[in-house]
Amino acid sequence: MSQHTFRTMSDLPAQLPVFPLPGALLFPRWQLPLNIFEPRYLNMIDDVMQEERVIGMIQSMGGPKSKPNLAHTGCAGRITAWSETGDGRYLITLTGLARFNIKQELSVTTPYRQVLADWAPFEGDLYEVAPACMPDRHRLVRALRDYTDVNDMSTDWQAVEEAPLETLINALCSGCPFSVIEKQALVEAQTLKDRAETLITLLEMDVSGPEGGTLQ
Repeated sequence: MSQHTFRTMSDLPAQLPVFPLPGALLFPRWQLPLNIFEPRYLNMIDDVMQEERVIGMIQSMGGPKSKPNLAHTGCAGRITAWSETGDGRYLITLTGLARFNIKQELSVTTPYRQVLADWAPFEGDLYEVAPACMPDRHRLVRALRDYTDVNDMSTDWQAVEEAPLETLINALCSGCPFSVIEKQALVEAQTLKDRAETLITLLEMDVSGPEGGTLQ
């Protein structure tokens, strides 16, 4: 099945293998490079490459390393690039399709975990964001300037100004050193505008310091 056939939620698989990884965020139309080396996830990639090439990225939220607790919401992506290294690792790129909630974790014989996915809350993920629904770039850039100043970070401002707004938001969500809980709030924000608002809040909270508050 090619990526272009995922036009409606009914085209997406009901059963989804998941890769729990704290801090690694995937969003619709965003690309995430991954270095796969653990045997159970090498097995997962082997299996999905024979089918739709779709896996669910989801943050782990503590618990035992062998079976960490899973966040409620993740994002599915299709493997759009794949290569094998000389030492048996896979280097893959996931391109985000749509987010999902976990309906139920399945009892499976595979070494990797699988879930039933509820796609319905995120139906809009399959479609490009309309210009009228875009967030305010100027507010975001202003918050980013304050954040980088306070943290003494260098930034390619020309790239910031020229990047498509959705790409910029996703890059900042993925790249800024937020906590797992804060990053999960970015994943769960319903729309791109909501994600940008949450991102701006996190940037501003860092600038204002601990007294500024925390996300609940």
